[in-house]
Amino acid sequence: MPASGDEYVADGTDDDLPRASTRGRSAARRANARESAQSFEVTRTWDLLVEGADGTITGAVEGLLEAGKRKRLLKDTTPLQRGIIRHLILILDMSLSMNEKDLRPTRYLLTLSYTESFIREFFEQNPISQLGIIGMRDGIAVRISDMSGNPTSHLAAIQKYRKEEPKGNPSLENALEMARAGLFHAPSHGTREILLVFGALHTSDPGDIHNTINSLVHDKIRATVIGLAAQVAICAELVSKTNDGDLSPYGVVLHEQHFRELYMAVTTPPITHDGANKTASSLLMMGFPSRTVEGHPSLCACHATPRRDGYLCSRCSAKVCSLPSECPVCGLTLILSTHLARSYHHLFPLVNWLEVPWSKAYRSTACFACLKHFPPVPKPSQLPTSTAREQRPGHRYECPVCRRHFCIDCDLFAHEVVHNCPGCQSAKIQTSLMGETEMPAPDRGEADGERNGTQQAGTEGQDWNRMNVD
Repeated sequence: MPASGDEYVADGTDDDLPRASTRGRSAARRANARESAQSFEVTRTWDLLVEGADGTITGAVEGLLEAGKRKRLLKDTTPLQRGIIRHLILILDMSLSMNEKDLRPTRYLLTLSYTESFIREFFEQNPISQLGIIGMRDGIAVRISDMSGNPTSHLAAIQKYRKEEPKGNPSLENALEMARAGLFHAPSHGTREILLVFGALHTSDPGDIHNTINSLVHDKIRATVIGLAAQVAICAELVSKTNDGDLSPYGVVLHEQHFRELYMAVTTPPITHDGANKTASSLLMMGFPSRTVEGHPSLCACHATPRRDGYLCSRCSAKVCSLPSECPVCGLTLILSTHLARSYHHLFPLVNWLEVPWSKAYRSTACFACLKHFPPVPKPSQLPTSTAREQRPGHRYECPVCRRHFCIDCDLFAHEVVHNCPGCQSAKIQTSLMGETEMPAPDRGEADGERNGTQQAGTEGQDWNRMNVD
């Protein structure tokens, strides 16, 4: 054994030592760098900005904003049979995975914030529907709010959970079983739906979740899933089996704005599928009570609290606090006429308005609704030569029925808020004032289409145009 003080003597020079080959690694590294550079070039959005004649990019920025607004409006407006009386259970993931910060500030806080907006929008679009909320944490299902048609109670329940932290593992089976129990007694004339916001990649279940999914299919309960991390196999199976093999109700979030879009898309009632044993349509009895104020407080039938104001049931005269609701005494559905009117636009949506090419832009100088002035029409020599550019003119959108021109803001307001065309409504008022009441009455289908702007541009549009000549 050599002494520790002896020097180490190599058997050869450094040039004789074997060296690891790095030529392949360097080539692969350069190839990855080139691919990253190419992908970076594709995402360089500032290359899309073009300076205007005044040397600024204001026009380009306005064009991008207008394109974003227009994208929200381009949706299918075909009149379809939809379930406007909905019973929806919202399931929120409150496990440790919701502490991730890939969605700012955290998945948990952003989900609660969007949930509050969803509750308001849901009851705005579906005023005669019912909603319940369930949470998943510590391997159990927690009931946040009971099935109710009052948005105030749901918002108050969500606010209480802002002070708590997510913890534990989610249990998808327990949450689905609780949601199934809540929807079991829902009437057959309404839809039964589950909306799941799932942030974890696993589920901790005490039993066989496949039996739970089969029970949901047997009870005709539809499931919609919003994934915050990635697509999970059991969630895909849940959506596929409860939606007749359709996976479109399963969306995975890309960013915060996409999360909000997926959330708000659920506010639209689902399409009613034709089943093999479809039952015939039947009438549903409803009551339309008026608000009354009594001289002395009396107990309401829904909460047993003394109140002076309330609504008296049309059948048994029991007093309830708010509408819509179900009479706790006789079970009659109590609503207001405005609730039905707000749900009607889902059956006959307002048709998408068309972009006006520069060749027809001279017909209007201002928006018909808000009187906002349009940009001036350029000279023929300054018009874009590209056909694609010509079909995207400047800030004019035409209703195919009344032929009136509107700005993008009024287009957005008409399709998302009022669900009626101002030009078509004013034409009806003008017709009644002119005394032209002897026009032949169209059939029922055409009347519904004209009232909501769903009639195609044809002879009817020409007649509207002749009646609206200034």
